[in-house]
Amino acid sequence: MTPDVLGRSAEEAYRLLSDAGVKYTTELTRPTRYFFPVDEARLYVVRAINCSDHSCRLTLAAKQIKSREEV
Repeated sequence: MTPDVLGRSAEEAYRLLSDAGVKYTTELTRPTRYFFPVDEARLYVVRAINCSDHSCRLTLAAKQIKSREEV
């Protein structure tokens, strides 16, 4: 059974999937325009698709950096 990794950090998702013996592939999504700054070092799972070969395809997105006005 594939663990639910949606919304988790990439590192945590990798660990959960590896512990469950599930192979996975990743792809990174980015905004089309630089409107909000993002922290490329902090990736999160925004989509997880279970494939027919019992693997999982993860789509990762970088966390948005809060501006000084938001803090």
